[in-house]
Amino acid sequence: MLAPKKLDIHSESFLHLLMRKQLRLSILCAAAFMIVLLGLPLANYFYPDLMATRVFGFTLTWLILGIGFFPFVWVIAWVFIRRSIALEDAEVRAVRANPVD
Repeated sequence: MLAPKKLDIHSESFLHLLMRKQLRLSILCAAAFMIVLLGLPLANYFYPDLMATRVFGFTLTWLILGIGFFPFVWVIAWVFIRRSIALEDAEVRAVRANPVD
């Protein structure tokens, strides 16, 4: 059995590993966005009476779109940025803890 290759912070393999983890994070964030983006029209289609309910003078559809959608997008962006930075920091710490001989 071969010993695992130690990564250098400037190596192609280190960058490839980090990019793969960030791609996974990007796909998860995009999936969350798409669920919400497609969920509102589907809710309008399958639950028209509920979505037509008036709340504070607006239909529930407009209330979700106007008040709920944009903060949700901001939360997705905030989570993506925080997790992306955390991934980078964790990878750098792991590489620095096991320097290349």
